[in-house]
Amino acid sequence: MLYRLPFRLLALLLFAACAALLAFGLYLQHAQGIEPCPMCIMQRYALATCGLIGLLAGLHNPGRRGVSGYALLLAIAALAGLGVAARQSWMQWFPPAVSECGPGLEYMLESFPLSAALPMIFRGAGDCSVVDWSFLGLSIANWSFVSFSAILVTLAVYLWQRARQAG
Repeated sequence: MLYRLPFRLLALLLFAACAALLAFGLYLQHAQGIEPCPMCIMQRYALATCGLIGLLAGLHNPGRRGVSGYALLLAIAALAGLGVAARQSWMQWFPPAVSECGPGLEYMLESFPLSAALPMIFRGAGDCSVVDWSFLGLSIANWSFVSFSAILVTLAVYLWQRARQAG
């Protein structure tokens, strides 16, 4: 049963998993030359946020209320990453008719207010629909979707089992 594991251990395992996934993304970028698109970068931010929440929760070792607070923050970050990964996966399966490269993420965030930059990011650049790498038939965006889904499912199962045990 998942709830029998200390929350601290689960949180630190989450941190380790997120760090490993981010390290692999950096390996693909710097060693394999696969440049991330704006949507990939947004997924990295969401994954880094999930990892940092795991690290903070593991170091803090919260009580019952604290676990709920960390769970809420983690769910928000994972849902954000899941949404971006789902959108990019959709774009890869059904690429836009006109594929044109848009500006980079840094440029968009520096040049436009956030309210204007976010729609541009989620529309995606032409390179967001390209599959540069795959494993077992799944692209990086698909694996990102799987990872965020696993975080959410594990969190939900842990909280559900904990609530059943307490009640």
